[in-house]
Amino acid sequence: MDWSVLANSDFYAGILRTATPLTLAALGGVMTERSGVTNIGLEGLMLIGAFFGAWISASVGNPWVGVMGAMFFGGLIALIHGVVSIGLRGNQIISGVAINLFGTGITGYLYETYVSNGFTNLPSIPNLTIPGLSAIPGVGPVIGVQNSIVYIMLALVAITHLVLFHTTLGLRIRAVGEQPRAADTVGVNVFALRYLCVTISGMLAGLGGAYLSLGLISNFSVNMTSGKGFIALAAMIVGKWTPLGALTASLLFGFGLQIQTSQLVNVSSFASNIVTIAPYLITLIAVAGFIGRATAPAADGVPYDPTH
Repeated sequence: MDWSVLANSDFYAGILRTATPLTLAALGGVMTERSGVTNIGLEGLMLIGAFFGAWISASVGNPWVGVMGAMFFGGLIALIHGVVSIGLRGNQIISGVAINLFGTGITGYLYETYVSNGFTNLPSIPNLTIPGLSAIPGVGPVIGVQNSIVYIMLALVAITHLVLFHTTLGLRIRAVGEQPRAADTVGVNVFALRYLCVTISGMLAGLGGAYLSLGLISNFSVNMTSGKGFIALAAMIVGKWTPLGALTASLLFGFGLQIQTSQLVNVSSFASNIVTIAPYLITLIAVAGFIGRATAPAADGVPYDPTH
């Protein structure tokens, strides 16, 4: 065991980097479920964002265009989920599973068919150095020099929190997720808000996927999300459907993922196997309800029918 890694600022910087895609997808989950629509398709949406972000970025030579493309396709596929779940009042779990299967299938097919040799000269999202903050001993290497998407993620956490809990729009979103009929009777458009939030969830998950392929790894591989969308769902639950809670939980899961790539445990030891499955153990514990009791919005997953 090499515990000296825990004293290295690079280890904690890595936790923040690893937690970023989880947080972005979890924020998407918070938005859609706060409006009353369950979206377990975050894994597929992240994978779609990762592929199209890399493909578009490699095609045009600009990573930010790739990011916008990833968000567009993530939002588009999520909107289809919205049509099934909101407009057609279909089973939201089945629709989410279909998105995950579609994301795996379409990205694998397109990659093997059109990019079988891998992306060449893939432009990456640049790092950003915060003057002054980066020079602070200990703190600077962790938060002062990070990928640009990391700072966008932190800003989105703050913005999402403010919108949900300190604006009229946020009050309406929470209302349609708790008591949609009561909201409808006072003139709130339940369907429009749910479509909006579902689409935003796809855009945020797509952004998280684009960060994987253009920022964290700077490459794409088939099934590269490796369950991160499901971990993001767990982070949303552990965080009690709040943006700040989702960030905190994602950092916890990020710690588990980061120790896999550190030198904390010798790869030949039995303990390394425990370390490898740590994030998934934490996920199971969280979903089982051992880390606090979390209650979903009352109308989460319940299609709204104004005629009944």
